Amino acid sequence: MTTVAVVGATGAVGREMLRTLERRNFPAKRVIALASERSAGSKLDFNGKTLTVEKLGPESFAGVDIALFSAGASTSKEFAPIAAAAGAVVIDNSSAWRMDPDVPLVVPEVNPGALTALKKGIIANPNCSTIQMVVALKPLHDVARIKHIVVSTYQATSGKGHAAVQELKNQIAELGQGKAPTINVFPAQIALNVVSDWKPGTDGYSEEELKMVHETKKIMGDSSIGVTPTCVRVPVVSGHSESVHVTFHEPLSAARARDLLRNAPGVKLVEGEYRPGGEPQPIQAADTDPVYVGRVRDDLAVPGALNLWIVSDNLRKGAALNAVQIAELLIR
Repeated sequence: MTTVAVVGATGAVGREMLRTLERRNFPAKRVIALASERSAGSKLDFNGKTLTVEKLGPESFAGVDIALFSAGASTSKEFAPIAAAAGAVVIDNSSAWRMDPDVPLVVPEVNPGALTALKKGIIANPNCSTIQMVVALKPLHDVARIKHIVVSTYQATSGKGHAAVQELKNQIAELGQGKAPTINVFPAQIALNVVSDWKPGTDGYSEEELKMVHETKKIMGDSSIGVTPTCVRVPVVSGHSESVHVTFHEPLSAARARDLLRNAPGVKLVEGEYRPGGEPQPIQAADTDPVYVGRVRDDLAVPGALNLWIVSDNLRKGAALNAVQIAELLIR
């Protein structure tokens, strides 16, 4: 049996990590909830019991086997090496370690073999939008080898945290009352709007877009894959959606792609002829585990290329579930 610490346990992803450990009956003899001093002492339900949140500190990892981190990059940079030095394997949900060449970036359905080399005792959980895309594309890549991905994301407000979700709900209420919406969390109105709200990266791209570029190459183990991303935030609470256009080194038909996706791990293929409202939707994906793939179509302009629509719960497979699946691989 394993002792598990959840760092950032009171945040949206931390709470989902606890729910996922419980839902999947993870064999933990003890679960420790850790958070900042501000949240220390608060209570969380877990497996029919009450966990008292402890203050995160250098001494927090004595006897811990697996530490699930979801407390931001700065906290991970400070405390992940401390946890690893204490003997824990760290699974970190922040961006702090993803591109470190000595830290595996893992999606269990895609590259579980990367776990064989844990030079620093740290494993990185990829970005939520990257995770769902590579789960859907890996079966296709194995057969036809991806040349270029053009992806546009439609990302839920929960990816920015509880305060962002609350701001969306407040703005909807304010607009319904004929009031001007209050803007604090987002750089612009999010209700009834679409916003690109991530920090600037380079060359006119946001940090979020560049994450998808670099993480996809690392996870797939192929630096030649081209990725052209456009990421936006939409007025949705849970569930990221992606429109994906893919070209391959070997032509791949939609019919063949559907055959490959039908039984692919982690994928739920939504089939049938096009009909309005028949596509995978974020409201349907919320609080579920699969990566939903639908509208698999032959591209009309590029022979052998495909168009897909991909939807998944960003707090589950996009964060907590992926981390717990990694932990499950570690204890096998």
